[in-house]
Amino acid sequence: MSKAFASQADLADKKITFEQLSPHCWAYTAEGDPNSGVIIGDSYIMVSDATATPAMARDLIARIRTVSDKPIKYVLLTHYHAVRVLGASAYFDEGATEIIASQGTYELIVERGKEDMQSEMDRFPRLFRNAESVPGLTWPTMVIGGGDAARGEKPGKLTVDLGGVKVQIWSPGPGHTRGDTIAWVQEEKVLFSGDLVEYNAGVYTGDAQLEEWPTTLEALRALKAEALVPGRGEAMKGNAEVNRALDYTKQWVETLFRCGKEAAAANMDLKAAMAHTRKSMDPVFGQVFIYEHCLPFDVSRAYDEAKGIKNPRVWTAERDKEMWAALQG
Repeated sequence: MSKAFASQADLADKKITFEQLSPHCWAYTAEGDPNSGVIIGDSYIMVSDATATPAMARDLIARIRTVSDKPIKYVLLTHYHAVRVLGASAYFDEGATEIIASQGTYELIVERGKEDMQSEMDRFPRLFRNAESVPGLTWPTMVIGGGDAARGEKPGKLTVDLGGVKVQIWSPGPGHTRGDTIAWVQEEKVLFSGDLVEYNAGVYTGDAQLEEWPTTLEALRALKAEALVPGRGEAMKGNAEVNRALDYTKQWVETLFRCGKEAAAANMDLKAAMAHTRKSMDPVFGQVFIYEHCLPFDVSRAYDEAKGIKNPRVWTAERDKEMWAALQG
C-alpha cells in the first residue's frame, strides 16, 4: 500500500510547550513540529524562526505576551524553508522592524523561494492551515554577509543588544542548508540552532550539504551550550543533553550519506538506494516523528550529493510527487 504523501495524513494537533530555559531565553516546541525560540530583553524581543503562517505566529505571540509586553523587534530566519518563515508578517504589528538572515539564506530565497513555498504547503497541510493569510515570500531586511566557515574564512557576525542580554547571530557552516544561521546567548549558554540540530524527529536533508554538516555540528559542540532549542524535538537542558541531540543529528546525517555513497558506487537506481538506506536507518530511526516523510527526500539528496551534485536540485510540488510515487508508492 502506498503511503500518504509527505505529512498529508498528519492532521492531529500537537501539544505546545512554552518554557523558560534561562533568565532571558524561552523555547516554543510542539512534539516534533517545527520549533521557535524567544529571547526577551529589557528593551526588545527576538524570535528565532517565525512559524509557517501568520495565524500560527499569533499563537506564539500570545504566549510571549503572557510574560512580556516589550516590542518583538527582531525576527531571525535560521534558514530558508517556507514552514519556518512565512509567519513573519504577523510580527510587524508587534514592533518588528528587522528580519535577519544570512547571505546564503537570502540567495536561497532568490533561487528557489517560490518553488519551496508551494512545495511545503502541499507537504504540510496542517501547518499551513490559514495559508491565505500568508502575504507572499518572506524577505530579510538585514542580511549578514561574510566568509564561508567551511573554507576557513571568518563568517559574518551580528551582535544584537536586546537590553540586558546580547545575542550573537552567525553562520557556523553549511549543513541543513548552505545558509544556516544560529542565535547564541553566550552569557547564558543557550543555543538556538534551527534545523542544524534535531532530536527524536526526522532530520530533513532535502536541501542539505551532507559532507560538511558533521563538521558544522562539531563547531556547535565547541560552544559547550547548557541549553538548546533544536529545530524539532524537545528543548535540551544541560550540556549532556545538548550533546545527545548533536550526536543524534550527526548519526542520522553520517548514516544517510554513507548509504548514499554506497548506492552511488554500486550504480543502484534511486529505488534501490532507498531500500539500501532503509536497512541502516529503519532500525535506529524508523519510529521517530516524520521519519517516513523525510526519508525519500533525504535519500534523493544523499544520492545526488554522492553523485557530485553539490548544489541541491530545487524541489517543486511536481518533483515532490513524482519522487514520492517512485519511492513510497
